[in-house]
Amino acid sequence: MLEKEFKYYLDHQKELVQKYNNRFVVIRGDQVVGDYASQSDAYNASSKQYELGTFLIQHCTSGLDGHTQTFHSRVFLKFA
Repeated sequence: MLEKEFKYYLDHQKELVQKYNNRFVVIRGDQVVGDYASQSDAYNASSKQYELGTFLIQHCTSGLDGHTQTFHSRVFLKFA
């Protein structure tokens, strides 16, 4: 779901960052349809215009930090 939109972002990240640095872009298909100062602004405006699940909200930053997350678990597993 939204693979096309995410691929578009990755393929055009450098030019998008030059234009929308540190903003939240809304991508539908293969085009940016909006940019906003916050994720909540992007969501609120886009959800009024488009059906949920048909657009991607992406924080537009350089490098991997804007689209990669690492989760650390505090779980300790003990095997007998």
